[in-house]
Amino acid sequence: MAAPILTARGLQKAFGERPLLADAELALGEKERVGLVGNNGAGKSTLAKILAGLEPADGGEIALRRDARVEYLSQRPILAEGRTAEEIVLGGLGPWREAKARHDRVSAAMAEGPSEEKLHALLEEQTAAAADVERLGGWDREREAGAMLDHLGLTEPHAKVERLSGGERRRVDLARLLVASPDLAILDEPTNHLDVETIEWLEKYLVSGYHGALLLVTHDRYLLEAVCDRTLELDAGRLTSYVGGWSAYLEGKAERLAQEMREEKNRQNFLRTELEWLRRSPSARRTKAKARVERAEEALAKKAPTMEKVAALDLDTTRQGKTVLDVDGVCVDIAGRRLVNGLDLRLVKGERIGILGKSGAGKTSLLRVLLGEAEPAEGEVVLGKNVQVAYFDQARTGLDEDATIQENVAGKRTKIDVQGKTMDIRSYLARFLFDPGSIRKKLSMLSGGERARVALAKLLMKPANLLVFDEPTNDLDVATLGALEEMLLETDATALVVSHDRYFLDRVATSILAFEGDGRVVRYVGSYETYRALSEAAKAHEAQAKAVEAPKKAKKRAPKPKSGLSYKEKQELEGMMAAIEAAETKAGELDALLADPSFYQDRADDVVETTANAAAAHAEVERLMARWEELEAKRDS
Repeated sequence: MAAPILTARGLQKAFGERPLLADAELALGEKERVGLVGNNGAGKSTLAKILAGLEPADGGEIALRRDARVEYLSQRPILAEGRTAEEIVLGGLGPWREAKARHDRVSAAMAEGPSEEKLHALLEEQTAAAADVERLGGWDREREAGAMLDHLGLTEPHAKVERLSGGERRRVDLARLLVASPDLAILDEPTNHLDVETIEWLEKYLVSGYHGALLLVTHDRYLLEAVCDRTLELDAGRLTSYVGGWSAYLEGKAERLAQEMREEKNRQNFLRTELEWLRRSPSARRTKAKARVERAEEALAKKAPTMEKVAALDLDTTRQGKTVLDVDGVCVDIAGRRLVNGLDLRLVKGERIGILGKSGAGKTSLLRVLLGEAEPAEGEVVLGKNVQVAYFDQARTGLDEDATIQENVAGKRTKIDVQGKTMDIRSYLARFLFDPGSIRKKLSMLSGGERARVALAKLLMKPANLLVFDEPTNDLDVATLGALEEMLLETDATALVVSHDRYFLDRVATSILAFEGDGRVVRYVGSYETYRALSEAAKAHEAQAKAVEAPKKAKKRAPKPKSGLSYKEKQELEGMMAAIEAAETKAGELDALLADPSFYQDRADDVVETTANAAAAHAEVERLMARWEELEAKRDS
């Protein structure tokens, strides 16, 4: 590991009797990318705030490298009202703006014609200020701030922060942090409230555009895999480190647990052997056997490894017909703007449709129309016979902040009916990782992930055969996400899921409904990765169709070689049309292959390579077109 930028030793933190950190230790190297994972309520956000200096620990110490700047992205940022989004982001350039102002001030003083002695001092000061500006990112940082807002989907940089939604405020704060380019960035669930396109941009930026150290608290498994070179797991107050991203963490943890189980099995076998010896041998109590007895007592005192608790989610389905939902020519308008234009959709039993689109595209509005909560501007929505809907909305409405976990799920009842059986509410809530001692906690005391589990517990208590989820992965830990994925797959559930979680969609979606702008909503058969390949191929095909028009028009003109071209260039121009046609033919063949659904079933391993080849073929067409235009211009000159 590179030289540590931050070191923590013996960290302790508890809320009441529950310890969140128990002598936790970690070191973050300069430019190191570390993921932090753990179950909801394990204390990940608390640890992040302690490391950022925003919350005190009960014990232990934190050493930060001298002059290192640390920035923290909160799940619920507090931004100064009265300021615009752009002003907030530019505020992240504090040290750079000071260096730039110092350089401008010195430059102005030099222009006033000072004495030679004073000029020499000013020149030294100007050089130092210029070096600081360069060290802090160069001379164009203010333009970079505007570009960062645009990348994160904030189209109104001059809007006051009090006019922004919670999700927009988080994006402003994320832009501020990225522009500030600190030595250590601590990001707490940065992908919440971001659409897939923005998440993929952020992923690429963190890999190649951000150059400081990074501590990433996230449930986005693709982000962890792409960005992190080490993963920390917080469990029962202790941190365990694994080299690598998400997949390496899973492999490392599986091996660690297997080793612990082998050690525990050996311990149990040793104890059985020693106990039998002690029982049958009177000499066991003599001094010469004292060491053997002590070894047995040591083994007996050792704690067995605790089994990790995982949410046990189950769906009580009811009988239904084959067709679950019919959508015929549906249009959705909001405030005079058409979000969905003429959508036709048929959802049958066992299908799970993932819904993707930019923030504000109309995903939630479409769900409300499909559920009958809002009327379509045009078209018709028909639910199938005996369809019972379970709706998990993004805002987690229906939960009472002042009520306890138990009251939110079951009211005053201590016994509930689940799947035709009477069950104690404590046993039911234990499925969602709430122990009996916690079910009387008020909702206002819970983390975002714990609230989401309460909402799931309430939702799944009633039978349903159509699940409608609006951003179900926000705030959930990866273990609960895995349980939710398994429930959807094992019960062969029928579902509509709005989600930005690519890993989740790759596991559960049988098709993707994509909002592509201007009211166009397109269905792609297959998982998220299949959708990406198909949509990229469609975009490339559209670009090719536009590019092909130019040479067709050029063919109608008889070439008239002029003296502006060399002999070699004349020959090149004469063969250019044939080269362009050959390149277009190759690109067209690859596009046709990618547009064939059977290709993804029969040759799934070739999808990524073929998509790359198609992109390269279209790039070659563009290169040849540019060269043709260059030669034509030179010929006519």
